[in-house]
Order: sequence, then structure tokens, then C-alpha cells
Amino acid sequence: MDRLKYVLIPSGVFPVLAGGFLIIAFSLGYYDWPVIAGAVALGAVLTLPAAHLVSRRIKRDDPDFDHRRTPEGGILPDPAAREV
Repeated sequence: MDRLKYVLIPSGVFPVLAGGFLIIAFSLGYYDWPVIAGAVALGAVLTLPAAHLVSRRIKRDDPDFDHRRTPEGGILPDPAAREV
């Protein structure tokens, strides 16, 4: 499960993509609502794949990340474990 992409979506990838498409539309002289809605929709559609690519690149460049590591235990933490 790649949780980093879900952090990247609202914090950086969607505003950059949608804002970029809006800037392109405005610079071409389109100021109508359908064009603005289309630019935002295009940014929303392309956000998930772009966030996935950014997340994979961050993890690939991280020397401490090991994707082959098997997690200890399961989904729930050990109830007998020491509190941090």
C-alpha cells in the first residue's frame, strides 16, 4: 500500500497540475466556466497517476526504504509492545 501518494495528492500534486492547466487556459485567452471546469477536471484525473510516479521516485531515491521488507506482525500493532 502506497500511503505517500495519498499525502501528496492534496498537498502538492493536484494544486500544481490544476493550477498549471488553469494558467495555460488563461494564457490562451479562455476565461469561460467550462474551460475552467475542464482544466480542474483534467488536473483531478491526472493527479493519481502523477502522485504515484512522484511517490515511487521518492521511495526509489531513499536509501533507507526497502520495498522487499516484510512487515512484522499484521495490520494491528502488538498490544503487548512497549509504548514509545
